Amino acid sequence: MATSTQEDASTNSFAGQVVCQLKQDILNGYFAPGEKLRMARLKERYLVGVSPLREALSQLIVEQLVVVENQRGFRVHPISKAELSDIYHTRAHIEALCVRLAIEKGDDAWEAGILASAHQLKKAAPLLSESLANANNLEDARHSITQWEALHHNFHSAITSGCQSPALLDVRRGLYEKASRYRNLWLKQHMVNNQVFDANQKDHDTLMNALLERNTELACQLVYEHLLGPYKLLHNSEFEHAQ
Repeated sequence: MATSTQEDASTNSFAGQVVCQLKQDILNGYFAPGEKLRMARLKERYLVGVSPLREALSQLIVEQLVVVENQRGFRVHPISKAELSDIYHTRAHIEALCVRLAIEKGDDAWEAGILASAHQLKKAAPLLSESLANANNLEDARHSITQWEALHHNFHSAITSGCQSPALLDVRRGLYEKASRYRNLWLKQHMVNNQVFDANQKDHDTLMNALLERNTELACQLVYEHLLGPYKLLHNSEFEHAQ
């Protein structure tokens, strides 16, 4: 009985690790939308057996990152322009609501967090451009984009953290994750476009100033429009047919 309990605990522990690793691989685009998730490849990548993998895949089905095919295994959840629109518009509204409450409730520590994260993001911009220009392969480019995206995430987390609503921030986090696969498509298509990237950086500067000035209506409008930027570009692209 004890041995069985230990085995179950071990499986759950492995499954938890695999969930995090597989989830990041899907969100970062290592596994493409619609790609078949073959057990042999997953076992080799994550160094675990079938049971933890199946448990992890089941959890990611609930999160709508994986789909199951009758008698045919698992695939990465496909992407679509309908889902793109739903996720981005909902996320823009939620982010604007977080910002509105953050301006109302945010303290000096909140303002300091915004300044620090904005500085790190701006400082990394030229390094990212150089890194992408010198990237020797797709994996190098993906790594550079992932580094920038982490700093970008920190900035948006900083500006919304002041809302002081764990429930609202949890909804925001889920939408952020669902948007990640689409945002990575935008990054791959437009990050090397200096005009698009410079406009994105200017958005951050303008938004930061509005937040620190406690200009609620302007800040909410800016963050809403900023988050819809990738949506507008992707919606006009042929990403659904490029998988």
